[in-house]
Amino acid sequence: MSAGSNRTAMAARVARDIPEGWYVNLGIGMPTLIADHVPASREVVFHSENGILGLGPAPPAGQADPWLINAGKEAVTLRRGGSFFHHADSFAMIRGGHLDLCVLGAFQVAENGDLANWTTSLNDTAPAIGGAMDLAVGAQRLWVLMEHTTRDGRPRIVRRCSYPLTASGVVRRIYTDLAVIEVTGAGLVVRDLAAGVDFATVQAHTEAALLAPEQAAA
Repeated sequence: MSAGSNRTAMAARVARDIPEGWYVNLGIGMPTLIADHVPASREVVFHSENGILGLGPAPPAGQADPWLINAGKEAVTLRRGGSFFHHADSFAMIRGGHLDLCVLGAFQVAENGDLANWTTSLNDTAPAIGGAMDLAVGAQRLWVLMEHTTRDGRPRIVRRCSYPLTASGVVRRIYTDLAVIEVTGAGLVVRDLAAGVDFATVQAHTEAALLAPEQAAA
């Protein structure tokens, strides 16, 4: 698909929607790019489950601190006032409901908000689930940032997940290279479209039925 957003634009789109003052966990992979698009003038406090509060953008080339990494073992920076703490304290924050938002990647999201993001079960050596299950149920809100389809064109937004679930009914919003989609009681509502993309294109690449905003309001 030639139309749509690239990963940088997708991360920037999520960053614009995060309200001032929120505490936000960024999952491994594409969600970590979001920190690069929140300027120092804004107060958004990023959390990493390995024990960091106050993550900043990725360091400039050649200036990485080997002792400062996120949960995905990527080099990060620390904002003024940031802190380090024990892994157990980090998960106490997560499980205690102290995070306003978690943004995770996903293999699949179902129309009812089910999340599958830890294994595709395509081999016998599935990766560890890590903190995704705790984050999915512990954060006050969960958004997903992912490509709209797989590399071979199969939809990631489906009627029912075929991969093992991380958590049931937890996803509230989906950001992809094609659209921003809200998970509501009425169904999946397309709230925004990427440049050069129309509603029909998004529906053609989505297994689950989609609603335009005016349909959801009716």
